[in-house]
Amino acid sequence: MDRRQLRAARHADVSGSGPTLDEREPSRFPGAKGAFALFGEVLLTGLLITAAGLALITLPAALAAGIRHLRRYVNAEQSHARTFWQDWRRALPGGLVVGVTAAILALVLILDIDLAGSGLLPGGPAIAVVGWAGLAAGAVALLAAAGSWTPEGGWRPAVRSIPRSVAADPLGAVYLAAAAVLAGVVTWMLVPLIIAGLGCAAFAVVAVPARRGRR
Repeated sequence: MDRRQLRAARHADVSGSGPTLDEREPSRFPGAKGAFALFGEVLLTGLLITAAGLALITLPAALAAGIRHLRRYVNAEQSHARTFWQDWRRALPGGLVVGVTAAILALVLILDIDLAGSGLLPGGPAIAVVGWAGLAAGAVALLAAAGSWTPEGGWRPAVRSIPRSVAADPLGAVYLAAAAVLAGVVTWMLVPLIIAGLGCAAFAVVAVPARRGRR
């Protein structure tokens, strides 16, 4: 086997697209070979999502593009930054509707939490709990919809699939809620950490459905 054939064989081995070089099963995530490289890609994805979602109402499209970017990376497919921006542009039209809706709901819940904390409303603590739970549920719904978005299907089927995906994997929804809370907490602690928080949230959408217990 010459050098060119060896490189092709190694690529097929790593990507899972061809026979392996030794007797073992192909990796489930052939692109995620090194923890440090994977962490770097998660941070890069977080940076891309942050840049594309700065307007807030563009965040759903940015999350959808970032999740697809990470899926391509762990599957050893082409995962250039330009493909992220291509997905973002395709996700943007419907994503703006989702973003505006999510922003309005989040603003209402935040105002309720603020009023509950001011003592002006009876049953303030209970209202605050409901408000925080609503924010967590909204974050899970947003992540689930962004994870289900495809250029072919668009946002409508992605949003409609939220109840089905949550019912099929309630524990996975809890994991997504934890990822969303983590992103919020680290951002509250230090604003630049939003890059890591968003990257980890996008990676959670990729990793949670494929976790060991779901095989």
